[in-house]
Amino acid sequence: MSLEEVKEKQYYTGNQAFAPIPLHVGSAIIRPIDKGKLKVTALETVEKQANQQIAMLKKQAELIMQQVRDIEIRVRIAEEIYAADISFEPVIGNDYHLYEKKSGDRVLSMLSPADWGKKIPFEKFVASVKLLGDRTWEVLEVGAGFDAAQEQAEESSYSEA
Repeated sequence: MSLEEVKEKQYYTGNQAFAPIPLHVGSAIIRPIDKGKLKVTALETVEKQANQQIAMLKKQAELIMQQVRDIEIRVRIAEEIYAADISFEPVIGNDYHLYEKKSGDRVLSMLSPADWGKKIPFEKFVASVKLLGDRTWEVLEVGAGFDAAQEQAEESSYSEA
């Protein structure tokens, strides 16, 4: 072999400390990578991260669905308020209370259930609300007179979708 052929076959000519292979007995030990173990570790990490993100998204979806239900209740109660008998003009910022008569008609009152005491003249308390500046109603409390059966039917329609 000529000197030129030897130089061409020489693998590394730089500083021995930075050699990609051990050049003498005192060199650092270079162990081959276990690619199977590396892949398993990487996949476990990816799966763990994905599960954390999925759990976070599920919580966010549950929160969004709760907000949807709250808005639907708010709309339904607003519809019931405007269909109810209102014998006064509601003032922005005040609390009002929706009741149901024995006849099934709804009435909006300025008096809360506590204000009536034991002799409440209505069949059921439906909700307490506050009139907001944009003329919408904030639901403060939902009573037993609110139609829970219809609410559950609407919830089941969301779970099917």
